Amino acid sequence: MAGSGDAEPRFAFGENWARFLAKLDDRRIAAAENSLAAMLAHVDLAGARFLDIGSGSGLSSLAARRLGADVHSFDYDPTSVAVTTELRRRYFPADDSWRVEQGSVLDREYLRKLGTFDVVYSWGVLHHTGAMWEGLDHLVDLVAPGGTLFIALYNDQGMVSRVWRRIKKRYTQSSDFARRLIVLTAALYLWGPTWTLDLARGHPLETWRARAADRGMSAWHDLVDWVGGYPFEVATPGAVFDFYRKRGFSLVRLVTRRGHGCNEYVFTKDDGRVRD
Repeated sequence: MAGSGDAEPRFAFGENWARFLAKLDDRRIAAAENSLAAMLAHVDLAGARFLDIGSGSGLSSLAARRLGADVHSFDYDPTSVAVTTELRRRYFPADDSWRVEQGSVLDREYLRKLGTFDVVYSWGVLHHTGAMWEGLDHLVDLVAPGGTLFIALYNDQGMVSRVWRRIKKRYTQSSDFARRLIVLTAALYLWGPTWTLDLARGHPLETWRARAADRGMSAWHDLVDWVGGYPFEVATPGAVFDFYRKRGFSLVRLVTRRGHGCNEYVFTKDDGRVRD
């Protein structure tokens, strides 16, 4: 995760990503690469400056680097930084075109030193900082004129989101045993109908296993991240669109999710040129 206030308890995102690293294979990496390329189809990543804010496992950074981008990854969580660094060591050792460091998206002084990028990317991160709208505002100056901003934020479900926020906060304050019970209960609630349907079709856990095809992720680690992910904020697509429109961005692509998933937004920044 890119950055978070220290006043409230927070989920150990880095520890979850460290466990995910053991499951990473070529199939997941290819899925992440294909997903990133599809969402950024209008961008030639070869030689592009790519900033990964809240790098987590480092998988998206790896995908961007494999697509030819010059990558800068940072995360607030020291364990996430270590996991991303390990991924870089495995696949791009001693590579000057992929830098990894610790930093916070809420630290303007740190961000100012980074300069601007052709692509600024932050998937499922800013809603965990404890200051989501502040973080969203900090991205504006990181995107070069004519550059691209790709973010993903939790969908606002109204009362349902407020209930999940209480569950997540309780998770971070619970014992290990209680946390396991919370995750198990959530798994039955979120996945039970799908598991039952797959079993009835004669394909047990087919949908669960296919989760790797979605950005190369793992259903289990995504579940733990969802249940424990606190701090937790949400946003409607309309609010995000208006926020960036007022700051000189145009929406290129929007992928919405029903329920508790992340909505994905791809914006381009006004290049400042006068048009007829």
